[in-house]
Amino acid sequence: MTRKALSIIGVVIILFVLSSCSSGPEQSLLKSYFNAVSLNDAQTMATMSLQPLKIEVSDWEIIEVGDEVVQPASLPDLNTKELDLKKQVEDSVSTTLDASDDLDNAKFEFENARTRAARNAAQKNVDDLQIKYDEVYETHKDLQKQYNEAKALSAREEEIALFSIGAGDLPNIRDMLGDVHEKKVQVKCQLRNGDEKTYNVYMRRYILQDEMMKLSRRGRWIIVKFELVS
Repeated sequence: MTRKALSIIGVVIILFVLSSCSSGPEQSLLKSYFNAVSLNDAQTMATMSLQPLKIEVSDWEIIEVGDEVVQPASLPDLNTKELDLKKQVEDSVSTTLDASDDLDNAKFEFENARTRAARNAAQKNVDDLQIKYDEVYETHKDLQKQYNEAKALSAREEEIALFSIGAGDLPNIRDMLGDVHEKKVQVKCQLRNGDEKTYNVYMRRYILQDEMMKLSRRGRWIIVKFELVS
């Protein structure tokens, strides 16, 4: 083979590599996804997107690709916050029950007071303990709300991470450190009825270190959600 022919092959290979790099992960993922959409293949769509978008698309195009953002995996911190709030809620339950018992005892003393002075003193005690109980109960409700929100956030992040990694369950996933890659891609869809819709497509990929198994869990790019723009 001549040197000229080798040079041409080399240029072709370089162009192919550059083309592959420039297309980005969003191109192949969305191409596969919308191919499944065109076939009404809900099962395949569900393997690529947590919230499949079920619309009748005749054509689509990427009109904007955001920068790829890499951040540390947040699940360990979310899990720590959830566990901390769980402990606070458990402690708060005891505090609230104690305040309730004190109030009930004060009411009992008021009902059994025999003299006006005793009833007045008992009523003041009831009023003071009622204020204390209300404050304690409001604190408990606020902690319970924070705990429920933290629990939901942890569960959602765990679901997304497992979906990217392709594992049904990993008992230690909440302890795994690593990186989360994110991208926002804007897509314009031509519907079969002639309408056009534009969506923001939020994509993620998880690369986590499994210290228990001594390996790297290299997840795939997935679609987290579609957001209608217009």
